[in-house]
Amino acid sequence: MAEIIAIDEYLFNLFNNQWSNGFFDVIMPIWRNKVFWIPFYVFLLALVGFNFPKKLVPFFLMALLTIGISDTISSRLIKKTVKRDRPCRQANLVEDARVLVKCGGGFSFTSSHATNHFALATFFILSIGFLFPYTKYIFLLWAASISYGQVYVGVHFPFDVIMGGFIGAFIGYLLGRTFNKYWGLSNKEPINQLA
Repeated sequence: MAEIIAIDEYLFNLFNNQWSNGFFDVIMPIWRNKVFWIPFYVFLLALVGFNFPKKLVPFFLMALLTIGISDTISSRLIKKTVKRDRPCRQANLVEDARVLVKCGGGFSFTSSHATNHFALATFFILSIGFLFPYTKYIFLLWAASISYGQVYVGVHFPFDVIMGGFIGAFIGYLLGRTFNKYWGLSNKEPINQLA
């Protein structure tokens, strides 16, 4: 376990300190902020509502359930069981860590940002991914970049976001499959794609 922690701390130093740059210093605190993504969520709801109006409410509720389950598992179950301090709170790291946002009061493992965004990304891939080509890559890159941002700004270790991503993807997979089973959108239905 000590070796894994040492690797994690080494990678944290690479991403947070050695590979830092002025552009990411400005972008990442905004990029990983959930408020920044509200227009994106509104766009997805509009996309579904425009193309599949009868399925907008189930889509919205299942997306909320996805985020609710992933956040609860990460924040209330795993974090409170593992109780790993954030890098911005560890005495052996805090002097060298570049903390670009408020450190946060909760524990570090797992990253709820990573868990939640990978859960949503996987849910979106399964539920609306057929609407546009290459959507799955865009959604996965979106979740990965936000997760990376958590390490870059100094509030999580790399293993926090990696494990959060796996757990979130599993949750998103289960909820996406459930949505498709009962309310699934279909590429055989009439589609009024937004141009």
